[in-house]
Amino acid sequence: MLALYGHPFSSYTWKALIALYANGTEFEFRALTPGDEEQRALLDRLHPAGKFPVLLDGDHTVIEATAIIEYLAVHYPGPAPLIPDNDAEAAIARMLDRAFDNYVMSNVQRVVSAHFVDPDDGSSGLRDPNPVEAAKGKAGLHKAYRWLEDWLAANILAPHVSLVTCAAAPSLFYADWVAPIPADCPRLVALRAELLALPPVARCVDDARPYRGYFPPGAPDRD
Repeated sequence: MLALYGHPFSSYTWKALIALYANGTEFEFRALTPGDEEQRALLDRLHPAGKFPVLLDGDHTVIEATAIIEYLAVHYPGPAPLIPDNDAEAAIARMLDRAFDNYVMSNVQRVVSAHFVDPDDGSSGLRDPNPVEAAKGKAGLHKAYRWLEDWLAANILAPHVSLVTCAAAPSLFYADWVAPIPADCPRLVALRAELLALPPVARCVDDARPYRGYFPPGAPDRD
């Protein structure tokens, strides 16, 4: 049976889980425990940077959430069209996957990282507000929001649940927590709501609820 290593509160773990749930693929979820040295050693062996999620399929190891979805689309297809059959549409799906990961989720991670304790000087709380404002502002999330809003105005998304769904759902979920999607991006606001209503996404949201107190910027009382 397939085994997925990850954490229920991790956006990139969600990305892989959404694909697995959408196609009803049988797998074992192996939730990681912070501070578990045995698990840390395993991840260091399986992944060049010791990161997750990691998918095990017998003797095959697949790292990186996007690659996991690509692997599932080839080896464990189901009713959810994870990768469009049309090559041109597949190329667009992969482009949007990169856009959500690199320009939405990466900026969320910049905000989160800025709230961690600095072990070198012993300070706690927000180390420097500048990275946070940069990640949220005109060169960060709000720029990505505007680009996505314009793209949605001129194009049609692949049907759910696709690679785009898997990338967009966790990205927009957490991004709206740190920098709410503005009212002048109504298509993006609607897309987030649509994604959160999908059963595979809703399952990830619910399973992550016990961990909301660990969100460094503070989780809002919604969603």
